[in-house]
Amino acid sequence: MTPPRGPAARRSAERAGRAAEDAAAAWLAAQGWIILARRARGRRGEGAGEIDLVALDATGAAPVVVFVEVKARPTLAAALEAVTPAQRRRLALAAEGWLAAHPVHAGAGVRFDLVSVTPDGPPGHLRDAWRPEE
Repeated sequence: MTPPRGPAARRSAERAGRAAEDAAAAWLAAQGWIILARRARGRRGEGAGEIDLVALDATGAAPVVVFVEVKARPTLAAALEAVTPAQRRRLALAAEGWLAAHPVHAGAGVRFDLVSVTPDGPPGHLRDAWRPEE
């Protein structure tokens, strides 16, 4: 059983999460990606979650809108384990809502990536980390 988390612990976790997102966004931008949105939400009230980063990966043959989940974890495997099936469903709903609100990107491919940020090394990046359930 995990210990209860008070307001101070939540604020600390919020700061750590924002710092990890900042690091991931800077790292992806250095790779040539365009950050389209941060902490994006889609379809409020329908169980959709928050997308840490929405980015355009234009480094390949065709542009791809990438919905990036960022985790501050010691390894990429630990980060992937932290993304539960329920969270994946919420992210897929949020992505669907974001795409509906931004039809200019409707023709691009779509992918869900994971970036793991550690305090002592470069971010780990898992492309196409999961696919939404159909």
